[in-house]
Amino acid sequence: MRMRLKLKTVFVLYFMVSLLGLIYALMQLGQRCDCRDHDLSKDQQISQLRGELQKLQEHIKTELSKKTDVPKIYVITPTYARLVQKAELTRLSHTFLHVPQLHWIVVEDAPQPTPLVTDFLAASGLTYTHLYKLTPKDRKLQEGDPSWLKPRGAEQRNEGLRWLREMGSAAKGKEAAALEEAVVYFADDDNTYSLQLFEEMRYTYRVSVWPVGLVGGMKFERPVVEDGKVVRFHTGWRPNRPFPIDMAGFAVSLRFVLTSPQARFDGDAQMGFLESSFLQHLVTMDDLEPKADLCTKVLVWHTRTEKPKMKREDALQKQGMGSDPDVEV
Repeated sequence: MRMRLKLKTVFVLYFMVSLLGLIYALMQLGQRCDCRDHDLSKDQQISQLRGELQKLQEHIKTELSKKTDVPKIYVITPTYARLVQKAELTRLSHTFLHVPQLHWIVVEDAPQPTPLVTDFLAASGLTYTHLYKLTPKDRKLQEGDPSWLKPRGAEQRNEGLRWLREMGSAAKGKEAAALEEAVVYFADDDNTYSLQLFEEMRYTYRVSVWPVGLVGGMKFERPVVEDGKVVRFHTGWRPNRPFPIDMAGFAVSLRFVLTSPQARFDGDAQMGFLESSFLQHLVTMDDLEPKADLCTKVLVWHTRTEKPKMKREDALQKQGMGSDPDVEV
């Protein structure tokens, strides 16, 4: 009798729970589903994602700006108009967004600032200075010239140095003291940079150096260090140059730049001597500070973007069917 009672009780409870579940399900049938995301058009979804990306960039910038107790890095980047310019600057800016206390000095090879670079920098989320300096025609590479024929970016890097010196001469108090600790780096827009590189260079007393990968027809070039000092350079071309080093392979103390007004890049320097034309006014080999585990780690690569082939675009242009010129690439 007791067993039957228990089974009856279990059956009743099961029936009541099932009934309540059915009633709840029927009640939900009349409720409106929150399907707003599914109702959005593709353009609205893209706009929403852009807004979220912008918020994320602002958050990253805010978080990085809190790290004010580290020396600032001033990065000078020469750039010039070509099809891949915006792509190069985009990739580079996304690296810089992760580096605290970085001020990007972008110098266009142009007679005036271009709308593309102006708008790009305004939306980058970075602290920046936008300059321009046109390379004289006799110093420009012509169509078909090999990239090594003439020094590139000398005028633009010198313009960046001019701005820094002008800023330094006007600085006072805490601002002037902060500049004493700052660092200058020359970052081309087509190279690839590890975030660790910027922490390596951040504490530079005079001139710090490190290896550069995929440069000079070699896997890497680097300063060779013995007993903590740079004694020579591992390079396959003209190792007897004063400083056989790539532009991406060194950083300079801003204090040192400000006190050495004669230090600038020689736009008429012979092939491979552009870096030496600048560094020889600042240091000797004994003064170089090896970074990246005594120059045994590659943290920057001399990559180059392939020039896009526009054969089909040119053909369509001749037929009056080319890509919309108002779409910025």
